[in-house]
Amino acid sequence: MTIRMSTLRRGLAAGALVTAGWLAIVLALTFVSPAGRAMAIVGDPARALAAIAEANGRVLSANGYVTIARSDDADFVARLYAAGALLVLDAEQAGGCSGGVRKSSS
Repeated sequence: MTIRMSTLRRGLAAGALVTAGWLAIVLALTFVSPAGRAMAIVGDPARALAAIAEANGRVLSANGYVTIARSDDADFVARLYAAGALLVLDAEQAGGCSGGVRKSSS
């Protein structure tokens, strides 16, 4: 039983380390994303909308605790954080949410 618990702990620790590494990379890449990309602002919707307005962004969609926004300004991500955004991710890198118009499959 001790060997199994030890293996389980190592597996959980490795999973946590991989997840933390992925999140660190995604966060770092968000700051170097080119202007005009869709950003996902994660957190309270009212706070996200206020941060987007203060950072001169445009809301593309809002759904629960994720708001997608875009701006043509290069420092949009930094301004979102300065305006109180909790977490900002490049929407396309984080999960494919570009906020763009869907193309018809027909």
